[in-house]
Amino acid sequence: MGRAGCCCRGAERLTSPSMVRRFRPLLLLIIALCCGAHIGQCQVATPQCRIQKCTTDFVSLTSHLNPAVDGFHTEFCKALRAYSACTQRTAKACRGNLVFHSAVLGISDLMSQRNCSRDGPTSPTHPEIPFEPCNYHSRTQHAHTQSHAHAHSHSHTHSHSHSHSRAEYLFCGLFGDPHLRTFKDSFQTCKVEGAWPLIDNDYLSVQVTNVPVVPGSSATATNKITIIFKPYEGCTDQRVYQAVTDNLPAAFDDGTVSSGDPMHNSAGADGASRKVRALWISERSPGRHVELHAGYIGVTVIVRQLGRYLTLAVRIPEELAQAYDATQDLQLCLNGCPSAERIDQAGHLPLPVSPPALGLQLQQLRRPSYSSQTQTSAYGSTQVFGVEGARERCREQLEVEDIYFHSCVFDLLTTGDANFTVAAYSAQKDMESLHPHRDSWRIYPRSFATSSLHFDSQNFKRLALLLPCFLSTVLM
Repeated sequence: MGRAGCCCRGAERLTSPSMVRRFRPLLLLIIALCCGAHIGQCQVATPQCRIQKCTTDFVSLTSHLNPAVDGFHTEFCKALRAYSACTQRTAKACRGNLVFHSAVLGISDLMSQRNCSRDGPTSPTHPEIPFEPCNYHSRTQHAHTQSHAHAHSHSHTHSHSHSHSRAEYLFCGLFGDPHLRTFKDSFQTCKVEGAWPLIDNDYLSVQVTNVPVVPGSSATATNKITIIFKPYEGCTDQRVYQAVTDNLPAAFDDGTVSSGDPMHNSAGADGASRKVRALWISERSPGRHVELHAGYIGVTVIVRQLGRYLTLAVRIPEELAQAYDATQDLQLCLNGCPSAERIDQAGHLPLPVSPPALGLQLQQLRRPSYSSQTQTSAYGSTQVFGVEGARERCREQLEVEDIYFHSCVFDLLTTGDANFTVAAYSAQKDMESLHPHRDSWRIYPRSFATSSLHFDSQNFKRLALLLPCFLSTVLM
């Protein structure tokens, strides 16, 4: 009996090896979403197949890992190998299970991306995380366990525990002229000259000071950052960190580099577990890149100096970010910039024409009396950019034309300072290392998103029509 033909015109092209490789991540995502979120409807799991248990264990092993902390790579690879071993043990029972095959392919892809070796140590199947009161993850896990046990003991009144085993995190970033990415992933370009609070809650205060970049322009950039880690009983006293242009210290204001007793476990780059304190500073590049880790509240802060100005990236648990009162409602990370301080227009960032003041400033810098100064200056990269020139320069660092790319172009046209190209690139990388949701990384300016919306929707409609036939053809 011959093989039934596909019901959809054009599906044959989709089943070619190159197209299968191209769409494999999308297929894995669709299968995972369908069979993970609606397992009862898909009916692909069998009582003997333990793939859900393998996946749950992997999530448990990796939920507390922080990419910004030393040893993340080692521990993540251990967890991947444990995940792989678990799938091998249940392979026979899971034959024909779409979730299982999706997981196996996903593990292989992750191992390749992370350069994880197939052989090596694995994480324990049931990790016992000791209760450490000055470790935010340990506290939340302990609270979840206690709440879960309490819910079971009172099952006659409550059938579910409202506590979650995984804390939800938020991200906020500030860079450039300045460009702000809020906790809600709203991207804004603001004036906000002077001192403004980015974050102000019961645990953490972050304030930035912005100064005008060039005469005749409303754009500003950050030249001072003040971070206050508020006292937390039994873990740390108050610590203040302050960075200004050309002074990015690797210590708090009192000269200390850490606070609290050495009680928090962390894996080092060599894979060995060692004790770290509740709050500590890590200098990644002297005078250019500093990271602050507050393990007792689950906060990571990255501060950089690029050119004359500073950039900031923050990762914080949502429940702590929401711990503030009515007197602390002016927080740029939380609510964005006031409308009167916005340069962008509801998400659309208009590209400026090079201001006359910038051209005059550059002419003055090029006079003989200034030539020796600009030759030796660390910031001697100022020039006049046209739109195409700015786009070409930004494209050297930023391949995708998302909001970071457009912010880079805006900054070059506004200031002529090529250091803002590196600032946009570094801000994007810091966001990728701290932002908890990969599917939210990309943001496109309003004008770009509007023009491409129709194109994308049409393509996805065609894909949605062809996908059932594609799946049936591949699996037959």
